[in-house]
Amino acid sequence: MKHCALDRIKGTGGMAGSILSHDFVEAALMRRAGFHVWLVADLVGSYEQQPPDLLAELQRDRRWCQGNLQNARLIAEPGIHPVHRSMFGTGAMAYLSAPLWLCFMTLGTALWLSGSPMLADWARLPGELIGLWAWTLCMLFLPRILGLAAVVLKGQQNAYGGIASLLRSALLETLIALLQAPIRMLAHSLFVVIALTGLKLEWKSPPREAAAVPWRHALAQLAPMSGVIVLLALGIAMIDARALVWLLPVGLPLLLSIPMTVLTSQVGVGRALRSASYLLIPEETRSPAVLRRAWLHASELAQPRLLAA
Repeated sequence: MKHCALDRIKGTGGMAGSILSHDFVEAALMRRAGFHVWLVADLVGSYEQQPPDLLAELQRDRRWCQGNLQNARLIAEPGIHPVHRSMFGTGAMAYLSAPLWLCFMTLGTALWLSGSPMLADWARLPGELIGLWAWTLCMLFLPRILGLAAVVLKGQQNAYGGIASLLRSALLETLIALLQAPIRMLAHSLFVVIALTGLKLEWKSPPREAAAVPWRHALAQLAPMSGVIVLLALGIAMIDARALVWLLPVGLPLLLSIPMTVLTSQVGVGRALRSASYLLIPEETRSPAVLRRAWLHASELAQPRLLAA
C-alpha cells in the first residue's frame, strides 16, 4: 500500500486537488515500484449496477471526465511505465474527442455556409472521401463486430438468449447508441470546459436502481440544449437550408433528447424488452448464486418496510 498512496495534485482549479479517478493511477504507481499489475477480466462474484438512465450516466461521466483529464497531468511523472502513460492519454481522449468532434462539425458547417472552395476541392477527391468514411465506419463498428464474433466463437451466444437474440439486441443497442451519441458529445464537451476552467465539481454517486426519469426533470436538464439547437437550426436555414440535411443525423437526436431520455428510462419498456429476449446478458439468463442471494436478502429487508407502511 505504501507504493500507491495518492497525494494531491499541486495547483488550483479542476485539474488539481484530490485524484478523482484513482484505480489506474494506483496501478501505475505499483508498476513503478516494480510490481506486476494485471487487469483481470474473468473474476466472478463481484458486480456493480450501471446507472439506470442517460441522465444518471452523464452524472457519473462528469466525474470520470474530470478525473481522466486530471490523470493526463501524470503522463510526465518520472518512472511511469509507457503503457500507463498511454492509458492516461487514452483516458483523457475519451472525453477530449467530444469537443474535437464538435469543433469539426462547427468548422465544416461554417465552411459550407461561407461557400469555401475547400469543400469543392474535397469533392474532387472521391478516393480520399471514401477512405475517410471507411476508416470512420471501422472505428465505430469494428469493435462491436469483433465483440459479437468473440461471443459466437466461444460458444457463449446462449447466455445472451441465442444467436438471433444476440444479433437483434446488437442492432437495437447500436441504434440507441447512435441516437444518444450527439447528446453525449455536447455533455462531454461541457464537462471538459468545466474541468479546464476550474469550476467546482459537486460529486454524488448516481442512482443505481431503475426508476423512470420524470418529464419535469428531463426538461430541466435538456431543454436549454434543445432550445439552442432550434435557434442554430433556424439560423442555418436562413443562410442555406441544404446544410440542415447533412446535420440531421446529429441535430435530430438532440431535438428528441427529452422524449428519448424519458422513454429509455421506463421500467416497463425494459421489462418488455427483457421478456422479448432483447438486450439480455448472462447474469439475466442464468443469474449467479451471489446475485440470487443478494436479491433474497434485499426482499427480506423490504418486507418489514412494506408491513410498516
